[in-house]
Amino acid sequence: MRYVLILWAAPLLLFWGWFGLSFYDINFGYVILSRQLHDLVFQLYGEILGIDPATIPALVAKACIFDTSILLAIFAFRRRRQIGGWLQARRRRYVGPVSRPRA
Repeated sequence: MRYVLILWAAPLLLFWGWFGLSFYDINFGYVILSRQLHDLVFQLYGEILGIDPATIPALVAKACIFDTSILLAIFAFRRRRQIGGWLQARRRRYVGPVSRPRA
């Protein structure tokens, strides 16, 4: 699972890091971080996809949120017993032992 998280997080960090630095034109002398290249890349993607280039970052953000939710659901399913034990411990800590009515 560790490798899945690394393979998921690395492209996200690279893309959003580049996006943030190039969007605000914080280029540190590198052309790849310039606003001109940022606009050119999204214009090219917009022409390829046939959509407005300004909508592409929002679409990528939605895809990232969807992928993250799937990955978190898989993680939670794999660790459901540990999560359940943690929730029961929290409940006992704040509410106290739960007494069940006898039939």
